[in-house]
Amino acid sequence: MSGDGTRVVRAGRRAEWTQGIVNPPVWRASTILYDSVADLRANGGRDTHHRLFYGRRGTPTQWSLADALTELEPGAEATFLYPSGVAAIAAALLSVLSPGDELLLVDSAYDPTRNLANGLLKRMGIATRFYDPLIGEEIAELIGPSTRAIFLESPGSLTFEVQDIPAIVAVAKERGIVTLLDNTWATPLRLPALALGIDLSILAGTKYVGGHSDVMLGSVTATPARWPALRDTSYQLGQTVSPDDAFLGSRGLRTMALRLDRHAESALAVARWLADRPEVARVLHPALPDCPGSSIFHRDFRGGAGLFAFELAGGGEGARAALIDALALFGIGYSWGGFESLAIPVDPARLRTAVPWQGQGPLVRLSIGLEDAADLIADLEQGLAAWRTATG
Repeated sequence: MSGDGTRVVRAGRRAEWTQGIVNPPVWRASTILYDSVADLRANGGRDTHHRLFYGRRGTPTQWSLADALTELEPGAEATFLYPSGVAAIAAALLSVLSPGDELLLVDSAYDPTRNLANGLLKRMGIATRFYDPLIGEEIAELIGPSTRAIFLESPGSLTFEVQDIPAIVAVAKERGIVTLLDNTWATPLRLPALALGIDLSILAGTKYVGGHSDVMLGSVTATPARWPALRDTSYQLGQTVSPDDAFLGSRGLRTMALRLDRHAESALAVARWLADRPEVARVLHPALPDCPGSSIFHRDFRGGAGLFAFELAGGGEGARAALIDALALFGIGYSWGGFESLAIPVDPARLRTAVPWQGQGPLVRLSIGLEDAADLIADLEQGLAAWRTATG
């Protein structure tokens, strides 16, 4: 197998799409013209994936990115693109679930995923049961006669518990249950989800795929068994991505391996520094022993990424805000995976329903960008000084 850098550079660049150009051009289209009525009718009756039919079904600009993401997932049939990560999650779940079904959803899931389950899916008559992210093979005890899918997110994007994916997948396959994974934190470069038995691997391409905080994008990569339902559901929902956004995703993908290495290296350096600080009660980085499921991370993952959190040793909302407000190199904003570092306060206790969150202090989530780690550490040092002042 080629290395990650080679794979992201070469993937999705079919000669018939690039026609000798390094980057597949931006094909903007709504109407596609046909040579005759017979040609129009014949094309409409065929599978239009990777075939010009109507602008909503895509052009080589979108197909190039979709194919590249498929090539990064061993065992994948194809990938569908969406205008956001949440849209990708919704389409993936709707391709699996019907009224009367039950979904098992990890309790550490991304908040919009929870909102989807408690909102739209509930209104459709689909029940959701939340489960402990560390449950492993014991998830078998939660499966009922109407359970149709298990949704995983590993590590969780706020509290970073690492799930035992192989154990959960083994139970699901034995029961004929579909597994879906939000793999945005790791990407296929760090965790080849379908190779571990996952049926549908979901990315918020807004994060590491785009990499520059300038595009909204999502994707779902499917096994051969799950691809037809995913494709048909997505077509019926009218899901499509603009060619300009797909182009930005492809451009970002070419440097993703390099950026992930830098994100991961700097994040681990910052996390280790924080772990030695008296102001910090715990660092929730999957590579460090204080993070739940760390041993599973070292077993299953091929490396780290740039997102983690740390708990302060006391202080309230005001002290936490003073720390974050004092930071000069960390922006305050949602999302992550861009070239710039970010810091936000997070409060997981209000979200948990299966297992109460046992936090030791206020939680701060960091997205480590491409700045020098030494500069980020110096910035955090003066932020912690502000926290000490605020706590008296």
